[in-house]
Amino acid sequence: MNHPPRIKPQYHQTQVKSLRLCQGCELPVDTFALEKGKNAYCPRCGTQLYRGGNPSLSGNLAIAVTCLLLFIPSHFFNFISIRLFGVMIPATLPHGVWTLMQEGFVMLALLIFFCSSIAPLILSASVVVAHVAVQQRAFRALKYSLALIQHLKVWVMIDVFLISVAISCFKLQDYSDIFVGPGLIGLVLLQVATVLLVTRVSVRRYWEEFMPERTLPMKNKTLHCHSCHLSQPEGEHCIRCHNPIHHRKPNSIQKTWAYLFAASIAIFPANFIPISILMTNGKRLEDTIFSGVAGLVKNGMPGIAAIIFIASIVVPVAKILGLSYILLAIKFKRSIFHRQRMIIYFVVKWIGRWSMMDLFVISIMMTLVDRGQILDFTPGFGAVAFGLVVIFTMLAAESLDPRLIWDNYKQPSNNRESINE
Repeated sequence: MNHPPRIKPQYHQTQVKSLRLCQGCELPVDTFALEKGKNAYCPRCGTQLYRGGNPSLSGNLAIAVTCLLLFIPSHFFNFISIRLFGVMIPATLPHGVWTLMQEGFVMLALLIFFCSSIAPLILSASVVVAHVAVQQRAFRALKYSLALIQHLKVWVMIDVFLISVAISCFKLQDYSDIFVGPGLIGLVLLQVATVLLVTRVSVRRYWEEFMPERTLPMKNKTLHCHSCHLSQPEGEHCIRCHNPIHHRKPNSIQKTWAYLFAASIAIFPANFIPISILMTNGKRLEDTIFSGVAGLVKNGMPGIAAIIFIASIVVPVAKILGLSYILLAIKFKRSIFHRQRMIIYFVVKWIGRWSMMDLFVISIMMTLVDRGQILDFTPGFGAVAFGLVVIFTMLAAESLDPRLIWDNYKQPSNNRESINE
């Protein structure tokens, strides 16, 4: 894909040190006047350049170790139990995944287990490894651990799982007595610690501790590395982390269209094939996402119905339409509303994870409503299609390079801007 000529600013050596290219639109931004501890955003596209505060790496290590310790009570103690027809049925997170696998829904089980357990576990372990790598000057260990942190943040969904537990309780309250277990306390504490860890950890700060930017010789900055967030001269590999570096992600448009096309195909069976099957009093009740929402409204739970409707129907459709609009605007080189398209991009990246809520509810229901009981619950094949929609839309958002939005933006005469927010 041909791009318009890019401005390659040339500054004095004293100016180069305070210059940074925005990873969202590649605008050269002068951070010299930035107050210490303040958040910094690109004045053109709104991408966050620096995070306020200066959390210590030792604090990150302490929180990561806490997360690892909390995995034991949160995953192996009962987080909820129900009394169904006089029988106590406990639920643990791995039990729901295992039940899904036994029923033949292996892909669905692995997706749920990855987002609720594997991703948070690897993220926490990677922070520990990154801290040790910085102390021991282990370049390779630091490089791969920080790469894992950067790519796994979006897949950590313990908060979505907790909301799913609450929704499952509302759906089961008419059939059984519900009891909170000690595992739920572990899940809440793990969620608090994980959110704190994700908001504190900065890949750039680890690289700065390992190899500060001031130690690297640079006469100008025309490229920004998305792996270690170092703005640097033209080249094929980052001078700090040695990862391949590009002005634009290779084949970004093609990959995003491919993921969106696959998601658009999967969204039809996801909405029209039953996503869950409930056997009660000898009756087989098959629910699609739409009928499930209607059933919640009919049973006097409009709030829960609204949450499911937004997360399972509105969000996937909005992501497909939003990303398609951005791609079409790039294709036809629209020269207005760049900032609005950037806001759509930010929103699409943020809301995608909440679509997993319905799948988490299915996993919890599978654990609590065992087969062979008078009340029986099993997922339908619509759940598999819905899982594909979630995966493809999230991959589409991650594969799109936002800098493409700004390729036909008319650069002002003074392309260097200062920030202080």
